[in-house]
Amino acid sequence: MATHAHPSHSNSGAMLVGAGIGAGLAFLGMVGRKLAVQAPTALAGEWDKALAAEHDMALALFDKLRDVPADADSKRTLLLMQLKHALGKHALEEENAIYPAMRDAGMEAEADALNGDHGYVKQYLYDLTDLVKDDAAFQTRLAAFRTDIESHMRREEDELFPRLRQALDHQAANRLTRRMNREGLKLA
Repeated sequence: MATHAHPSHSNSGAMLVGAGIGAGLAFLGMVGRKLAVQAPTALAGEWDKALAAEHDMALALFDKLRDVPADADSKRTLLLMQLKHALGKHALEEENAIYPAMRDAGMEAEADALNGDHGYVKQYLYDLTDLVKDDAAFQTRLAAFRTDIESHMRREEDELFPRLRQALDHQAANRLTRRMNREGLKLA
């Protein structure tokens, strides 16, 4: 006497296998996207060079936002979303890797001041979101934000990051670079 699998059981199994494969591909796609987003930072080299490259990319996004025509609200919204994501990832890298390393190197007050600046970044982004349809007000707020953030970036690149670099030996600098890139992958 031959037994045959019920057709619905074999279809269910095939569906489960297909769902598993689909979930696996989605996971690989997510990992691939994260690696692609973090790659420019990782490829820029050590932590300070990588952060400087991210600073340059952020300033380029500011300039693109500045140049959006007054009637292009959807383009402005899309670019603002990109800026929020870039700055959020960057802030996570700094707040979870660089600023603690600064504190460990005796630069507590400087790290706290930079961390405080990040609160104002969030305020600017909040304000800009509400102003996206008001071109004149948006541009005014965007210009003030760019001025403040560029000052923050220059202080990091020209003064504070070189001091931290001097405080780190080669192994510590490599560990910091790896830690910073791991943090960046979280939001990439």
